[in-house]
Amino acid sequence: MRINRGIDEAYALAERDGFALLDVAIDERKLREMLDNDSCGAFVSFEGRVRNHNNATSVERLSYYGYEALAINQGRQIIEEAKQKFDITHAVAIHRIGALEIGDIAVWIGVVSAHRYPAFDACRWLLDTIKADIPVWKQEYYGDESSKWLRNNG
Repeated sequence: MRINRGIDEAYALAERDGFALLDVAIDERKLREMLDNDSCGAFVSFEGRVRNHNNATSVERLSYYGYEALAINQGRQIIEEAKQKFDITHAVAIHRIGALEIGDIAVWIGVVSAHRYPAFDACRWLLDTIKADIPVWKQEYYGDESSKWLRNNG
């Protein structure tokens, strides 16, 4: 699965609207730089990485698929809601789609605020909301070459 935007366009969208999908490795340094703000004393980030198991089953790799136009629209709305709900200055989130290997970053979220508590609270809320509401699905592949489709929050 590929996104319709180029890499630079996806990062520009993330910087402007707070959310994007990406079909290549996430550059967490570039995302962190988007959030540099001298008025903010707190920066909180989360990196969701592909792990080698799900419950008791060994996972070899996975693929994420997404409905890009809807994901971008919902992602922008989620970021705006976080800004209203928590006392944060800005937030950025990117979700990978396509084939990922063990250890790859699947989702990255960063939040900045004047104080730590709103940044921590908003980061967790953003992760939970993105996983519940963004139209992204994953397919896990196992050692016996079987696979299973899962909701992104499963």
